[in-house]
Amino acid sequence: MNYETFLEKKKQLSGLFGFKPLFMPDYLFDFQKYLTEWSLNKGRSGIFSDTGTGKTIMELVWAQNIVEKTNKNVLIFAPLAVSQQTIKEGEKFGIELKRSRDGKPKGKITITNYQQIEKFDSNDYIGCVLDESSAIKNSVGKTKKMVVQFMAKMPYRSLWTATPSPNDYIELGTSSEALGELAYMDMLTQFFRDTSNDKNPQWSKSKWELKAHAVNDFWRWVASWSRAMRKPSDFGFSDENFILPELIEKDHILEVTKPLPGQLFIRPAKTLREQREERKSTLKERSEKVAELIEGHDFSVIWGHYNYETDYLNQLIPEAVQISGSDSLESKEEKLIAFSSGEIKKLITKPKIGAWGLNWQHCNHAVFYPSHSYEQYYQAVRRFYRFGQKRKVYIDMVTTEGELGVYQNYKRKVKQANNMFTKLVEHMGNELNIQAIESINQKITLPEWI
Repeated sequence: MNYETFLEKKKQLSGLFGFKPLFMPDYLFDFQKYLTEWSLNKGRSGIFSDTGTGKTIMELVWAQNIVEKTNKNVLIFAPLAVSQQTIKEGEKFGIELKRSRDGKPKGKITITNYQQIEKFDSNDYIGCVLDESSAIKNSVGKTKKMVVQFMAKMPYRSLWTATPSPNDYIELGTSSEALGELAYMDMLTQFFRDTSNDKNPQWSKSKWELKAHAVNDFWRWVASWSRAMRKPSDFGFSDENFILPELIEKDHILEVTKPLPGQLFIRPAKTLREQREERKSTLKERSEKVAELIEGHDFSVIWGHYNYETDYLNQLIPEAVQISGSDSLESKEEKLIAFSSGEIKKLITKPKIGAWGLNWQHCNHAVFYPSHSYEQYYQAVRRFYRFGQKRKVYIDMVTTEGELGVYQNYKRKVKQANNMFTKLVEHMGNELNIQAIESINQKITLPEWI
């Protein structure tokens, strides 16, 4: 490959490609119509709408509009086991899509999972949908690089997720780059400053920090290519039918009397190595507590983070079914679907395997170990705690005194995530007001004598 070809592959398709919807079915709620129409008018956009607000059907209506406008193909990327769920959703609403595992289009709308991206040729498609687009949030990840390159020449692109970078604002740059807006590093240069040379940086502080004078400009820029919604009233619509039942989160901090190797007293693990040692040394006590907590619940999901955790839990709870990283894609999908259908009652897995995109409102209980990833926790909880859930949802967090540092970091990220969404929604509203004023001004016709 010569240098010119390399640069051409890196180049994004530029221009405005949006259009007014040709197809807007009555079965969409008013807020769903608004978000779908806005996304089509943009042509390339991100929709950050909370779990259970109907992102799947909005995606499908978006894709169907592209097909009707261009008579060309659209590809949907989805997390593992979500493809079949999406196909059923399409059947329910009369939108046809088919699954492909070999990289070939199977109809006007084709769906596959992210793990299959290397099999597909972007020249076969005019538009692309990223379902649960937080899969590309890692700025240096392999999936992100492949997705950005895959979509670079497509005029129509849409990203859909409930959690746009909940812990770190700068991760929004990966979504921006995928849509052909500012590249990740360009966004950092424009809105952020590098704090790596600060004399006394806090241990929890990111390397990049939003410039104080650029806060409003940054959020207005994000609002120019995305919409964020936690509930319909964020955009002035009714919340009727979108009120969630109670979420009951309970912490279980175990008093494990043994200190870490080489220490005389129990103290919170600080370094990553100490945290891992703490997890291993308290495996038995934590697992026994988990086995106790799932009793009395009809369905439960147990979320571990390491193989030794999930393997031990599977030995301790023989009636549970484990999904591990070593399982084939087909096996993982079969087990996830079996839990979705109610065939499996107790499931043991990791958030990175099953925390995205699945609708599990039939289950209202889960057990977690804390981690530094708030996004994984949020997404995993939202498999159950989502619009359509009819029962109270019970979430048990099991940890030890030695893991309090991890637990406190998780709590900090909860606060940061809530603040981010508040800022997003606030600036979306400001952007809407600005657009409304501009629209009114455009319609004013002055008399000839002025």
